[in-house]
Amino acid sequence: MGDNTTRVAPTADVDERALIGEGTAVWHLAQIREDAVLGAECVIGRGAYVGPGVRIGDRVKLQNHALVYEPAVLEDNVFIGPAAVLTNDLYPRSTSPDGRLKRPQDWSALGVTVREGASVGARAVIVAGVTIGRWALVAAGAVVHRDVPDFALVVGTPAHRVKWVGRAGVPLEPVEGQPCRWRCPDTGELYTERDGVLSLPGQLHQV
Repeated sequence: MGDNTTRVAPTADVDERALIGEGTAVWHLAQIREDAVLGAECVIGRGAYVGPGVRIGDRVKLQNHALVYEPAVLEDNVFIGPAAVLTNDLYPRSTSPDGRLKRPQDWSALGVTVREGASVGARAVIVAGVTIGRWALVAAGAVVHRDVPDFALVVGTPAHRVKWVGRAGVPLEPVEGQPCRWRCPDTGELYTERDGVLSLPGQLHQV
């Protein structure tokens, strides 16, 4: 079992209304806003930002200067790379058409959802409202403007799928003589592709 001690660096800014799970570490200059909920054994890196009401599961890593804007939801075992940004406004403006500075009540935040085990690479940008599928992998620097399927590796601007990856994060290899079957070279796990959807037998696909 891991260390159940919650550690918050003296320079971190954690709102008293935030909930921090056992064994979670919040490092220097990170900011956790009001009503955010972080699960157990998370690591929040230097300068990372977690917006009001964001929901983060267990064993999630936010690397240095990652920005997670409300109302994002990160499920268990998610990795967010250095300086990655999860946005929340499809049509951002500083002011209203009449010239008034916009306030929170003047727009509706649309959060990003990152499903179990998925990873977002360094400096990637995830556009508001997008869902990153289970165990998917977003390459460094990608700009993701539409949903990413489970186990997909997406790259580029705009991001597009180039390979499948397994739970270990390693690109899968086709199984010779078995169309639509893929094997992880690291774990040996076998995956099945059907109608553009990859699944690990024995696990339910989440829509």
